[in-house]
Amino acid sequence: MSALASGSQTISIHVPFQITKRGGRKEMVLPAGSHPQRPRTDNTVVKALGRAFRWKRMLEAGSYSSVTELAEKEGIGMSYLTRVLRMTLLAPDIIEAILDGRQGDGIDLTTLANPFPTEWEAQRRHFSVNV
Repeated sequence: MSALASGSQTISIHVPFQITKRGGRKEMVLPAGSHPQRPRTDNTVVKALGRAFRWKRMLEAGSYSSVTELAEKEGIGMSYLTRVLRMTLLAPDIIEAILDGRQGDGIDLTTLANPFPTEWEAQRRHFSVNV
């Protein structure tokens, strides 16, 4: 029998963290400065970006004559398609930051679904992105 098992000592460990939802998943967030930040790719946003550019190519190639027809063929709502398709207007460096997981907390699918500026420098200010 070990000394720890035979004694009545209790060890408590306090780990400060928060649980947040990111991309539909729960994620543990440690306090700032507690560990080096690893890039975290938000797979939900990456998937939406992929769909947006795929739909844009389909429209540009003439596979579909309108976004209404595309939404109908894809079996999705027109509102969702237009919100996701708007992501093709993001600045290239913001898209790169998203793909690399460097977008920070200012960009997630919810914020990208809301209207944002089309001018790239205004987008950087809007999303508080320093890329």
